[in-house]
Amino acid sequence: MVAAEAALLREKASLLRNSMCRSEAVRDGSAAAVASIGRRMAAVDEAVRPAQARTWSAHRAHDNVARSLRAVEAVVRHLDGVREAEAVILESPSKSVTAYLEAVDKLKSAEDFFTSKRIGKAGDDALKRVDELLHKAAAELENEFSRVLSECSKPVELEHLLSCLPSRSSAKDSAESQPNPGAVRSLPTLVDPRYVPRLSKLAQKSVELGCHQQFVKIYRDIRSSTLELTLKQLGVEYVQAEEVQAAQAESLNAKIAHWIQCLQIAVKLLFPSERALCDQIFQGKHAWKDHCFAAATSKTLLNLLSFGQAITESKTSPDKVFLLLDMFDATLKLQSEVETIFVGDECAENRKSAITLVKCLAQAAKKTLIDFKDSIVKESPKNTTADGDVHPLTSYVGNYIKFLFDYHSSLQLIFQESSNGDGTKSGLVSEITGLIHAVETNLDVKAKLYKDHALGILFLMNNINYIVRSIRSSEVKDLVGDDWVQRRRRTVQQHATQYKRAAWGKVLECLSAQGLTSSVGSAIEGIAGSVGSIGSHSGTTSTSVIKARFKSFNKQFEEVCQTQMNWAIPDKELRDNLILAVAEILLPAYRSFLKRFGPLVENSHHASKYMKYTPEALEQALGNLFAKKLPQ
Repeated sequence: MVAAEAALLREKASLLRNSMCRSEAVRDGSAAAVASIGRRMAAVDEAVRPAQARTWSAHRAHDNVARSLRAVEAVVRHLDGVREAEAVILESPSKSVTAYLEAVDKLKSAEDFFTSKRIGKAGDDALKRVDELLHKAAAELENEFSRVLSECSKPVELEHLLSCLPSRSSAKDSAESQPNPGAVRSLPTLVDPRYVPRLSKLAQKSVELGCHQQFVKIYRDIRSSTLELTLKQLGVEYVQAEEVQAAQAESLNAKIAHWIQCLQIAVKLLFPSERALCDQIFQGKHAWKDHCFAAATSKTLLNLLSFGQAITESKTSPDKVFLLLDMFDATLKLQSEVETIFVGDECAENRKSAITLVKCLAQAAKKTLIDFKDSIVKESPKNTTADGDVHPLTSYVGNYIKFLFDYHSSLQLIFQESSNGDGTKSGLVSEITGLIHAVETNLDVKAKLYKDHALGILFLMNNINYIVRSIRSSEVKDLVGDDWVQRRRRTVQQHATQYKRAAWGKVLECLSAQGLTSSVGSAIEGIAGSVGSIGSHSGTTSTSVIKARFKSFNKQFEEVCQTQMNWAIPDKELRDNLILAVAEILLPAYRSFLKRFGPLVENSHHASKYMKYTPEALEQALGNLFAKKLPQ
């Protein structure tokens, strides 16, 4: 068993040795084969290398040929594009603006291509032709822009403008045809919207062609003349001071009202519409838009403002201040809209023109009031009223001041520079009180010219009272203050007291006991004082002297009454109070005189000739004073 196993093992070992020998032989054969293949591959590479070099050269040549073909194709394509564009450019753009603009784009593309490529003489010739065609295209686009804008730019009809105005806020507004500044309004259509995109495309293309300045000039000329024609249809043209000076007052009032309406139409409707149109056509180009708008509207604005400037330069008159203030109000209220519409540096001159007129109107109004004040002082003192009535100058100034108060807000702005630190109010107060002081100065001079001193005092009393009542019955009293009014009322009372002394002093002297008795009682204290007690009758009095005194009283009283019946006190309350004041000093004095000295006369012959009046008759006679112009 053991020997058998050993023999088996030896057999297996022998088989293993034989297998290893065969594996080594195979390995050695494979190594030799690989070495042989390596030697053969090196030979193949050596043989293939020249062929590879020839293949890469062929590839490079092919790429160069392809690039050359593409370059030639680009040149040919742009040359074809130039020929195609030329056919369109030689036609009018009105036939098809879109096709014309596309042709311009092709030419611009060709221009860029031939400018950036060095192609030689053929390229230079092509570039020269492209430049010629672009120059022609620019001219044709200008003509087309001008043609379309001209055809679309027509003066806006008055009916169309009126339809854009807001509804009237009141009957008065309707009568004056004045639009309500605060209401919402629609803007008029200046150019048919269908043509605006075409105009915008043409304007934008002008930028690429470098001819936008000419487009701006075309827009300015056409739109400026169209705006002028629109305002001319409304009756607005350039006006000089001489033309305004020749106009009659009523005509001038109507012209100013019409001018204010046209100013509102221009600022609220025409100029905003023009701004919108300019923005649409020259969209995106802010500097150009502002320049075009300023240029298109400047002449129209100057024509519009010329009327206001002419008014400020024309001859002044007191009533002219109200026209100036109306115009100042209108221009000032529109100033914020003017600032908004004419925004930007390009519109600076337009804004300056508008604000200059506002300032000129303010200065003219101020000068008119100053001149009026000077003319009041210089008004002829010989021009008085025969009956002491209110002088026309006084009533005119009184009404003038009340009308001025309707413009107090504007006047406060005008006179604010002369205020005294306590607000704009004091400057206006100074002007109004200055007018009144000028009247008072003139009245004082006039009063001194009356031969009858009492009538001169009555004249002052009537006129100062009229001023006081005019101020108190209006809102002007809130402006000048209650202290000022009370001072003038005291002045009226002082004149009333002076009148009683001057007019009735001699009449009261006749009722004095002085010279009638050897023992004289208390006489009248002062000319206008009331009669006190006469004292006891302790002396002998001549009846003839008493009769003469009664007769003198009758004569004096009748003369005063007869004279003063023709005098005037137009204020019924003042008249009644003054008659009552005279009665309060005259009747007690007469009763006292009649009681003391009447018995000495009443039993004499023709006593009624001397004791002509009863106290009741005197009172009735006094009631007829100042009856010439009794209020109805």
